[in-house]
This record gives sequence, C-alpha cells and structure tokens, in this order.
Amino acid sequence: MKKIIASVSGLIGGNSQADKMVPPTGFTVRLTLFASGAMAFLAVFALALSMASGRLAQRWGDELAHSSTLRISAPVEQIAAQTAAAMQVLSTTPGIENARPMSSAEQRALLSPWFGPDLPVENLPIPQLIEIEETSGGYDAAGLRLRLQAEVPGAVLDDHTRWRRPLQQAAGRLRLLGILSILLIAAVTGAIITLAANAALSANSQVIRVLRLVGAQDDYITMAFVRRFTLRALTGAAVGTLVGFIAVLLLPSAQDNAGFLTGLGFSGLSFLWLFPLPILAALVAFFATGAAARRTLSEFR
Repeated sequence: MKKIIASVSGLIGGNSQADKMVPPTGFTVRLTLFASGAMAFLAVFALALSMASGRLAQRWGDELAHSSTLRISAPVEQIAAQTAAAMQVLSTTPGIENARPMSSAEQRALLSPWFGPDLPVENLPIPQLIEIEETSGGYDAAGLRLRLQAEVPGAVLDDHTRWRRPLQQAAGRLRLLGILSILLIAAVTGAIITLAANAALSANSQVIRVLRLVGAQDDYITMAFVRRFTLRALTGAAVGTLVGFIAVLLLPSAQDNAGFLTGLGFSGLSFLWLFPLPILAALVAFFATGAAARRTLSEFR
C-alpha cells in the first residue's frame, strides 16, 4: 500500500530532473497519444451500442409485456360468431383491461411491409385478430387457453412470451459484448503503450546507465517513465472520449419509424459512464509502463 501511495504521489507531483530522461516528443509520444485516443473513441461507441440495445429491448419488452393477441382461424361464415364468442370470454376474464377486434385496415397495415399496401384483405381468408390489453397484474394465460379451447375452437392465444424472451437474451448478450469490447480495447491499449515504453527505454538506455552510475534507483527511473506515459494516455483518452461523444451526438435521433441505428446514443445521465474511460486508460498505462520499465531495467543490469 505504501508503494502505491508513493507511486501516486510521484505521479501527481512529478520530478523535473527525472522527466528529462523521457523524450517529450517523438514517435513514442505520438503513438501513445494516438493509441489511447483511438481506443477511447472506439470505447465510446461500444458503450453507446450496448446502452442503445438495452433501451431498445426494454422498450419492445415493455410494449409486449402488457399486450396479447388472439387469432381466430375459422371458415368465413363462422368468423363473426367465433369473434363474438371470444369477446364474451375475454370480457369475463380477470386481468384483461380491454379487448377489441382489429379492423381490415389495421390488419392490412400489419401485412403491408411484406405484401404491399394494396393487399385485398377482405377477399382473403385471413384470420381475425383481437388485440388484448392486460392490467398491471396480468391474467391467467393457461386458464384462458382452456376456456377458449372449449368455447372458441378456432382461437389461438399469443401472450408474446416467445417474443419477449429473445429480446431480453439479445439485450443481455449485447451488454456483455460491450463489456468485452471495452476490456479488449483496454488490453490493446496496454499492449501498444508497453511497446512504446519499451522503445523509449531502449532509446534512452545510455542515459539510464549513467543515472545508475551516479546512484539513481530503479524506482526513480521507472516513475519518470510511468508519469510521462500515464499523463499522455490520460490526455489522449480524454480527447478521444470527447470526439467520440460529439460523433455520437451527431447521429440521427431516435425515431419510431426509423431503424435501430437512429437510437444509437446516450439517454439521460448515461453519458456519465464516459468519464471513467480516460481514467481507465491512465490506469492501463500506469501498470503497463511500470511493468515494462521494471522488466527492461532488469535486463540492463
């Protein structure tokens, strides 16, 4: 614990003499800034995609949770009678707030994405659909199916359970994919920063050997590299996060009649999840640079 506190103190306070051994410009600086910025930019989109998919699945699940559909498949001359019988059963079923048969125009609207707007619904043997709205407590689907089986033989109840479950599973997997993406981004960032730190250490091997001759400890040298690379990663990730957030804001806003990608963005205070990204990049750089510096310095002995 004391070592960590000392490292953090050295990271914040710095040492002007130690900082001189780390090149302030050059390839390693550009590589560290670019890598941390690009990875933070990608992490913003991973977070946005994960959150948007969760919101979409939640919205669809809520819409399906308190609604059901009753389909009546029967000969044309029996449709009206079975619809009336089904309405009688539904009106006496606890947990059903409202039920109404869908009109030909509504059924045409449901089928138009597949068959076009000019489908002659009136002349086709299309089942009659009844839209059911549940109360907050819901109804006994198994009991309702038994009643319908006895009184309305052509009725098939769809309580949308089979639609909700895949949505919930998909949302969970997309969230997991977002977390895995961020972890992979952090791993790649650490690998790139490690390569940059190794390059900087190798380029300054002569300076490091001279410092050792005059009594400099490995911890002193390591902290100089850790501080520079951590601050660079923090700066690059902060810029990348900001640019990514602006890019997400420029995407089209969510619309009911548009596709999924129009809802890709942050809702409410969910953008606060972006603030840990630069800190995460700095932590990755802190540990990656420290490990690289200690390993390289041990090889110089």
